[in-house]
Amino acid sequence: MSVETFVPAHPEVTMTEAAAEQAREHLAHSDAVGVKLDVTTSGCSGYMYVMDYVRDPSNQDRAFYVSDGVTVYVSDEVLPLVNGTEIDWVTEGVNSFFKFRNPNAEAECGCG
Repeated sequence: MSVETFVPAHPEVTMTEAAAEQAREHLAHSDAVGVKLDVTTSGCSGYMYVMDYVRDPSNQDRAFYVSDGVTVYVSDEVLPLVNGTEIDWVTEGVNSFFKFRNPNAEAECGCG
């Protein structure tokens, strides 16, 4: 994904109920307090999404309470890239995964 960035007055990251349910199940089996949405440099479009557990949020993390029992943390540094992103849980054939709908993305590829 490549993106244009700006941070509006009220940044937001959301999650569909299907994604929240999946995250809630994973969090129930860990000592994490939420999940972290991050990006890393990768692929031909520039970035790749990364999700991980958060046990101890950083002072630079912004918390988004997306659903009962589910909080998504995003660092202030990454927020301009992912602001407005909706995280969904989708099933395609035999594969299920988190899908990211980012209104800032100008391009996406399947290699990263």
